[in-house]
Amino acid sequence: MVLESVSIRPARERGSERVAFRGFLFGLFVYTCFAGTLWAHDPGISTAQGRLRAGVLELTVGFAPADAQQLLPPEARTSGKWTQNEFDAARELLTELAPHLWAVSVDGIAIAPRETRVQLAAGDSLNFALVYARPKDGPLKLRALKLGDLPSGHREFVVIADERGLAVAKKLLSAGNDTVEIPAAVVALGTAQPATNQAAQGYWAILKLGFEQMWTGFGHLTFMVALLLACRSFRSVLTINLCFTLSYLLTLTLAALKVANPPSRIVEAAIAASIVFLGIENIARRGAEPGGRRALTLAFGLLHGFGFAIVVPALSVHDDGRGLVMPLGMFILGVGFGQAVIGSVLLSTVWWRRRAANVERFGLPVLSGILSTVGLYWFLGRIFFS
Repeated sequence: MVLESVSIRPARERGSERVAFRGFLFGLFVYTCFAGTLWAHDPGISTAQGRLRAGVLELTVGFAPADAQQLLPPEARTSGKWTQNEFDAARELLTELAPHLWAVSVDGIAIAPRETRVQLAAGDSLNFALVYARPKDGPLKLRALKLGDLPSGHREFVVIADERGLAVAKKLLSAGNDTVEIPAAVVALGTAQPATNQAAQGYWAILKLGFEQMWTGFGHLTFMVALLLACRSFRSVLTINLCFTLSYLLTLTLAALKVANPPSRIVEAAIAASIVFLGIENIARRGAEPGGRRALTLAFGLLHGFGFAIVVPALSVHDDGRGLVMPLGMFILGVGFGQAVIGSVLLSTVWWRRRAANVERFGLPVLSGILSTVGLYWFLGRIFFS
């Protein structure tokens, strides 16, 4: 009986190792298949900022360079970098596109924009300015018409403010939920302050936006996976997450204050390059946690902060930036929550590394190699292809 009990325990341990390793391989297979379906850009997020003035709705819609390219016919698309020459060549097509970005109606009556403009903004993003004349104050309905033409998972964050600059509507749109409705009482200028529940819904939308920006921003997600795979202790996972949070908090703040705003094509390419570097470093130092990983996280986190910063212009409820602290805080909280979930999931790799030698010997290097390959694929796409 003693011999039997001694032999059973190692068998159970080996069984646990096999289960862990098979689970790891299954996760690796799913990630590989999923990552293989992704093109060189994340699903992306665009912004729409509206202002209700006396008899007028002013709407400014902003797109990242690659997303703006997707709105053009295939034969008119270029490098996706939007140089001034490329913008000038596409200006006529973009001007024709502008009136078809949104469907706007007041009290069920459709209205067309009386004025449209398109301009190349800082960071080579593209801004469309639409001005609608409102014949009367009534319930306002806005529907984003082009979300279905953008990559699957693309979202548009909409903020509509009244004449005083106070936000009366905030919503995160997607292809399956592309409409914003504002009641007549809110549209009527000077008669209604934003309701408490509307403000709460707006902040909840921003919190959700931050979480989704972490989880559906495949560059950020892949970076975190590559970053945490090398961790060998719970403490290491926690400190790495803290370093990443501090670094993107800094660049988000700089972007919010308009101190720094590098071109998105450079930021996207640098994010992809950071994934390649981490994957290679994980392979080169397998079996040991890379030295200086915290300092590296702080440096790379600055780049990812600029990647998050595309939503910053839409977070403020005033033209001069006042009222940004609370929305920005909610957005950072959402990103941090998404990051914490990723960290919690990847803590299991620490347990696997202690329980299953095959994961340490084969699984982690293979996964790191795949992450580097995906990062290289994105890097080349962001540098050379639309």
